[in-house]
Amino acid sequence: MSTPPGRSPSRDASPAIGTSPDRTAASTASASPSGAGAGAPTTPDPPTGAGSPATARPSAAASPTGPPPGTAAVPPGAPPEGTAPSGPAPVSPRAPSGTSRAAGTAGATPLAAGSRPAPPAAGGAAVTAVFVRLKLSLLRNGLRQSAGRRAVWIISLVMALLFAALHLLGLIALRGNDHAEALVLSLTAVLTVGWAVMPLFFASGDETLDPTRLVMLPLRPGRLALSLLTASLVGVGPLFTLVLAAGSVVAVAHGPAAAVVGVVAAALVVLVCVALSRAVAAANVRLLTSRRGRDLALLSGLFIAVGAQFVSLAVQRLSAPGGLRTLEPAADVLRWLPPASAPAAVRSANEGAYGAAAVQLALAGAALALLVWWWQRSLTGLMTSPDGSTLQAATAPGRERSREGSGLARLLPAGRTGTVMERTLRYGWRDPKAKTGWASALGIGLLLPVVYTLQGNGGPYVACWAAGLLGIQMYNQFGQDGSAFWMVAQTISSRRDAYLELRGRALALALVAVPYVVLVVVISLALLGDWGAFPEALGVSLALLGAMLATGALASAHFPYSIPQDSGFKNAAPGQAGLAWISMLGGLAVAAVLCSPLLALTVWLHLSGGHDWLWLLLPLGVGHGWAMTLLGLRLAAPRTASRLPEILTAVAKG
Repeated sequence: MSTPPGRSPSRDASPAIGTSPDRTAASTASASPSGAGAGAPTTPDPPTGAGSPATARPSAAASPTGPPPGTAAVPPGAPPEGTAPSGPAPVSPRAPSGTSRAAGTAGATPLAAGSRPAPPAAGGAAVTAVFVRLKLSLLRNGLRQSAGRRAVWIISLVMALLFAALHLLGLIALRGNDHAEALVLSLTAVLTVGWAVMPLFFASGDETLDPTRLVMLPLRPGRLALSLLTASLVGVGPLFTLVLAAGSVVAVAHGPAAAVVGVVAAALVVLVCVALSRAVAAANVRLLTSRRGRDLALLSGLFIAVGAQFVSLAVQRLSAPGGLRTLEPAADVLRWLPPASAPAAVRSANEGAYGAAAVQLALAGAALALLVWWWQRSLTGLMTSPDGSTLQAATAPGRERSREGSGLARLLPAGRTGTVMERTLRYGWRDPKAKTGWASALGIGLLLPVVYTLQGNGGPYVACWAAGLLGIQMYNQFGQDGSAFWMVAQTISSRRDAYLELRGRALALALVAVPYVVLVVVISLALLGDWGAFPEALGVSLALLGAMLATGALASAHFPYSIPQDSGFKNAAPGQAGLAWISMLGGLAVAAVLCSPLLALTVWLHLSGGHDWLWLLLPLGVGHGWAMTLLGLRLAAPRTASRLPEILTAVAKG
């Protein structure tokens, strides 16, 4: 039927009641020349003559209330129905208000002259190239910041390449050795562990480790993961790993088939290591960017020290005659664990076991695919879920109130002593500087006795390392508070208050140190196999711990100094390094003097043959340590109470 006079065509072009807006939008988008949906800005149509494909004949499908096919729409002001106009039906140069050109067009129409098609979406290769250029730009701009940073990077690059070249020559020299494969598989496993744990301690070393910076970009997690993986291959670490992987292949490959398998194996080792590092970093990115992540970064020095000691032990053992034979049991297991299964496939190819080689390569490939999938899931979670730290902060007060009077506070003494102990333990767990000191003392205090014992240089008294390192934590107690010491100073009005303050700090340290020293003594004697030395070893260690607590309390009162909080590698503020050394060295010397009576008794019993009386050193050592601690606290309390302003001035300089 025809359009009634006075009725707007825009109303005729609207969908009927009950028509789905989504369906209407879909038909509109399919009919639009530019691919835009309904509501897109319209442009005037070019002049069209009779018979042009762009004739404005509304479709019945597009407008349920419009005229049937073959009947032209009557615009406003047209002749009445039944009067045929001369010439073709007029075409409006612009669609009426409220409608689009697509609403009155049946099907898709050709592009108008001069219009541009929508640019194609960027492919995966283009996105990957952008990320590689971004990685190179970050590296180049970082080196431009300062000459010192550029020099450090060049030195690190030269040292890494030199280290890799030496390992490469060593692996080539092992070519033909019966135990070369065992060493190669063990080296691959060590490399994999290193790539897995390094992001937890050195997350700030690569600025692209934080994918949350890319959240606003229109990138899908799969494409983002592959692009980041490719960009991660640019750097010193992947180059170092590639050199070692190539040397491993050269050490075990014999024949063309094994060489081909070796090329694939070396590539898989590098890709699995890099993908593992990225997956671990993405899964822990919220941790790495939080306060606890910064605490882990402060422990990087301890991690390097512990790793270096274990590497030294391994080199010493493997350098002995027949030392490589000890790796064979581990190699039998690593041969089927990725990524070590990839180098193991080279030996299988040497022996003609191509099926086993294919399975071992498939295991490494499956591990790579699994890591990329895990990485992609982590990226999806990072880009779609908000950071919950604010929610935790909002609910934290409620949790604190619910825990009041329970937990650790219920196990500590009542009064000021228990309060000071709880505060000291919480500082040791939460404050980055205090946590670094405690962790270093605990780690090195166990590492050194174990290393010395395994090297054959240990004895029953190596546990004194743990007692000494933990006792050092008592030094400069007020400097650990920093400028916040003024709150503690306000609560000290007498010598008794100062004594209780120092006693609470000493008891908190002893609560951790005494069980740990016992543990180190047990481990050291178990490695030595000399359980008869347990009383004297534990007695001397506890006496040394008590002497260190006593001298630490005196040093805290006489030689306080500030500890900078803005650097993890500075332990004293500028101008106070002398105070720190005097406090440390003087305290160690005085502690040795305080322990001299017990040490003299120990030497006399050994020289006189009184081995049956060595068990007395345990109760004597415990009593001696307790007496020395009590004496030190009694002497330090009056000095602390009389020097509160001076102590506050000294510790607040940083």
